[in-house]
Amino acid sequence: MSKTIFITGAGHGFGRGMALGLARQGHRVIASAQIRPQVWDLTEEAKRQGIELEVIKLDLRDPIDMSHALTYDIDILVNNAGIMESGAMIEIPLERVRESFETNVFRHLELTQGFVRKMIRQGHGKVVWVSSVAGIRTTPFIGTYSATKHAIEAIAWAMKEELEPCGIKVATINPGPYLTGFNDTGAISMLEWYDPAKGLIKLPDAGSALSHQYDPQDMIDVMVRLIPADHHPYRTVHPEELVGNLKQFEAGVWNAEV
Repeated sequence: MSKTIFITGAGHGFGRGMALGLARQGHRVIASAQIRPQVWDLTEEAKRQGIELEVIKLDLRDPIDMSHALTYDIDILVNNAGIMESGAMIEIPLERVRESFETNVFRHLELTQGFVRKMIRQGHGKVVWVSSVAGIRTTPFIGTYSATKHAIEAIAWAMKEELEPCGIKVATINPGPYLTGFNDTGAISMLEWYDPAKGLIKLPDAGSALSHQYDPQDMIDVMVRLIPADHHPYRTVHPEELVGNLKQFEAGVWNAEV
């Protein structure tokens, strides 16, 4: 059955892939992108592939864009857009932390509140939060990004429990490290403000971690399958081989000493 699906952050990476994939399946997809060049590029790509896809501009921090987005009546909201800021927690500028929470958490929550009001009136709907393995496991030097994803995990679980009586479903998707460029640009974002001469903590070499990233199409295929499905697990970690590592990490936190 065809569904109307709204996706944030569809200008690149997972969002772009899932927008094209879901539209190819026959769903009505409203794919939102942050800037107009992304809107144009995705629109043209859909035309080249012979796919019917509606692409709109949505900068989550633009009130006009937000108002326009909420004029749509949808079945499924996919909160996918996000930014990654890196740096040691005692040194990262607080403005970068605030910006991360504003985009990844607060603006998505505002958008979700608007759409869920409509879903409650129509008696059905689903909200999918694209979280991360970083929402379960915290890694040094991406603590800010992890903190936003931990916040999403808390919000999503609370929403799930609150909205079940209303017929609204809530789920998370937790991707591992995939080669979309998101992790690479996030890892070097600290270089914009970090001063080695004044730094308190030596920066790590991110190269080794970034060298082990997966093919994003694998994750996109999972997203395209899960998002329109009527029944699937609340949390989907992928690739599945990371599940054991995440559970081991959580156990380690319980047993850690200072």
